[in-house]
Amino acid sequence: MATTGTAPGAAGVTYTQADGQYFEKRQLRRSAGFWGLWGIGIAAVISGQFSGWNVGLGTTGWVPMLIAMVFVTIMYFTMIFSIGEMSAAMPHTGGAYSFARAAMGPWGGFVTGFAETIEYVVTTAVVVWFSGVYADSALSAFTGQSLPQWVWWIVLYVAFVAINALGASVGFRLALVVAVISLVVLAFFAVAALASGAVDFSRLNDVVPADGGTELMPFGTIGILYALPFAIWFFLGIEELPLAAEEAHDPARDIPRASVWGVVTLAIFGVAVLFLNPAVTGTAAITVSPGDGDEPLLAGFRAFLPEEAAGVLALLALVALFASLQGILFAAGRNMYSLSRAGYYPTFLSLTGAKHKTPWVSLVATAVIGFVILTLVLLVVPAVSPDAAGAASGVILFIAVFGAVIAYVMQMVSFVILRRKFPDAVRPYKSPTGVWGAVVAGVISVAALLGILLNSAFQVAVVTFLVVFVVGLALFALVGRTRLVLSPEEEYAMSGGLSAGSSADVAGEPVAVTEPGPDAAEPLEKADA
Repeated sequence: MATTGTAPGAAGVTYTQADGQYFEKRQLRRSAGFWGLWGIGIAAVISGQFSGWNVGLGTTGWVPMLIAMVFVTIMYFTMIFSIGEMSAAMPHTGGAYSFARAAMGPWGGFVTGFAETIEYVVTTAVVVWFSGVYADSALSAFTGQSLPQWVWWIVLYVAFVAINALGASVGFRLALVVAVISLVVLAFFAVAALASGAVDFSRLNDVVPADGGTELMPFGTIGILYALPFAIWFFLGIEELPLAAEEAHDPARDIPRASVWGVVTLAIFGVAVLFLNPAVTGTAAITVSPGDGDEPLLAGFRAFLPEEAAGVLALLALVALFASLQGILFAAGRNMYSLSRAGYYPTFLSLTGAKHKTPWVSLVATAVIGFVILTLVLLVVPAVSPDAAGAASGVILFIAVFGAVIAYVMQMVSFVILRRKFPDAVRPYKSPTGVWGAVVAGVISVAALLGILLNSAFQVAVVTFLVVFVVGLALFALVGRTRLVLSPEEEYAMSGGLSAGSSADVAGEPVAVTEPGPDAAEPLEKADA
């Protein structure tokens, strides 16, 4: 990077002007329409309807989970409307980071983007973990053999990084196919459970109440608050679609539509799973891990289908986990790519392949970091302290959710600020719920955050997240803030919302910054590729 110019009012942040060669090495390729976007969104989330949501039932109870599901569904609809408006106005890969950067400056952009990085990298690791559990169940059913979990982690990361590196068009098509198959599996479970007569709704409230609890509220009304983070798992990841903006043919039109229909789809199937899975197995039976708590839907299938079918069922469930692995790895890679392209992370992470135009370096980095996380949390910690083994799964699960809700709150705050800060910005899509919808989504997100902070079961996860977050902020303060690059996301923010162009779309010819806002940079010099 060459000499930089200081951005007044931006807490000492400095920029460099990238030349054409810089962006040529960081190009993406447009290859997604409405169905591709809908598919990658559903794919990213769908494993959350197979595993993860159920763990919360043991500390909340079923009725509080149902109430939390209602609130979370409202939150996602209003949030997706708000995100749709911002993504249409800012059709850049940055997504949440881009929105917060425009609203709250570079520090706000970094905080939001880094929280989302933690969400997606850790969620990818969680899906790899669950996928390994299901894959080993299938292998054991068919061959009687079993592999160490760490072997499955390596196999899965290598396979899906390779698939994603083949190009976005391949990734979008694969995501759509596995997303549809996963929905078919869920539909089959619902129909088969009802047809078999295995559904018994009296099992929904079989969690033993704590002192002072009741059958419907086994842990008291606080259980509703505690249930919010678990209910989020039914939708976690659908907000990733703005990260595909530079790979969508018509992002301003298709990303909002695909996001809304994605939430509709997930809400329908999520409610079906929440009612039918515990009604087949009993709520208490799928609240603990390891065991059926790792694979609640498979436990549901086993309740009314022959044991001989277990291997096939595990394979079917594995399809959903593969779908989410494809979708969430895509998000992790693009999030890291956009922050790297803008200089918040080391710029080599945003390099794309010359042939397929995919950010392969960020995908590999996601896999390496995820493998280290899984090894530490699920292998090293339990080996050092066997008493910590039971809490290990909760730690990794809720580091992901913690990062997500912080990013949600920041995005909703950004929406409200942008409506006032950039009143003349072009908004091809406008949220039908407007500012009040963003406020509702933000309040529910804060409640979910409190549900994590106040639940003593997740103190380790909270402390771990905060330590990582503080380290990230310190690195940005010491190094990152002096090495920013005038990327499309930065151009939009510095133009007062009047520049919606993308430098990456102009073959290395950066769009000029016009009518700069209050944090506009001084004249900038060119950055090396």
